[in-house]
Amino acid sequence: MDSRRCLRSKRMSYIWCIHSVMNNLLKKETDSRVRKLQQTIIDARADACIITSAVNQYWLCGFIFDGYLMVFPDGEPMLFVKHPSDIPDERVKMIRKPEQIPDRLHDAGMPLPARLMTESGVLPYNSLLRLQAALGMPEIINVSGELRRIRAVKSVYELNQIRESAAIHTQVYGLIPSLYHEGMTDLELQIEVERQMRLHGSVGIFRSYGENMDIFMGSMLAGDNAQAASPFDYALGGKGISPLLPQGANGTPLVSGITLMVDMAGNYRPWMDDMTRSFVITQAPDIAWQAHQLSIDIAGTIEQTSKAGTCCADLYHIAEEMVKERGLQPYFMGTAQQAKFIGHGVGLEINEPPVLTPRSKEILETGMAIAVEPKFVLPGIGAVGIENTYIVHENELEKVTLCEEELIIL
Repeated sequence: MDSRRCLRSKRMSYIWCIHSVMNNLLKKETDSRVRKLQQTIIDARADACIITSAVNQYWLCGFIFDGYLMVFPDGEPMLFVKHPSDIPDERVKMIRKPEQIPDRLHDAGMPLPARLMTESGVLPYNSLLRLQAALGMPEIINVSGELRRIRAVKSVYELNQIRESAAIHTQVYGLIPSLYHEGMTDLELQIEVERQMRLHGSVGIFRSYGENMDIFMGSMLAGDNAQAASPFDYALGGKGISPLLPQGANGTPLVSGITLMVDMAGNYRPWMDDMTRSFVITQAPDIAWQAHQLSIDIAGTIEQTSKAGTCCADLYHIAEEMVKERGLQPYFMGTAQQAKFIGHGVGLEINEPPVLTPRSKEILETGMAIAVEPKFVLPGIGAVGIENTYIVHENELEKVTLCEEELIIL
């Protein structure tokens, strides 16, 4: 009996230690991020910054709430919370409406800000006006773009989250051939893949930045559905199953001679990876194999030649030149509507800086995570190509989506 009590006690002590280590790590991470934002506030000569978006609240606090996170040039932030009412954080000040913020600041001995940074890029206009009026009409400075720039360079902890997500992503993609059976539609297969995603820990939402970027757990494109242009700023489109969400699978039967492109979310950790793989239903024409191999070659060339300090525009031009050499320009990144980028940053959102476009002025930096996705759409056949996530190091790119890249026959 005593030995069992001793074992139980040791187990509880071990669990407590793990929780303590994780809590300390999270506190160290969030403190570091707050300091980065505080330097931005100082550089802008602002008095404070208010954060309202869920993604940036999570980045700075490790949780989200309905309310306002106010960060000052120094000292601890203040959390003006409407909901929930049980946040165990001594910085919390409960409010019902933004008009109560001045009283809470006064009680804490803090003045109203004369210059205030806000997420004007995502905060609704009416909400911004109300907040500005509640705080005595301070001068407003937009911090949205700068926050995205700061978040683009990840910590070791954040990069490990992306690696962990990619490892689980690879496991799920490895199941796809076993989930397929003859007579399926793209939508039926996607449902089976989504089930496996949830069972493997997917959080079930594809976080994107920008207006009209709604998407659920990713996209599958079969046959000529890949030619359907998208109103969203993604590489490829698809009709979807409703005009309310015209994106991805539309019920196309998976028949011999077409391809299937799988671009399902790598959202198994708060920091995401991005990966696309392509499949052939029984058989496909030679051009499908050729275009797919070119996608692999482009990604490989970018991986071998890029590192911190590489111009993002150069990555696009590498792809463009290789496509021209093989005469596949009409199919590159779409047909009637061709995307003018071949990649993007990934992190807490699937479309973070930098963006790999021909006119980009951005430079790869150590600690960035980027997805490279050279894709082709072939009329009468479907989409082919791959997408890999890479972590940028001083002298190389590290590929973290370590999954079979060849066209797989279903």
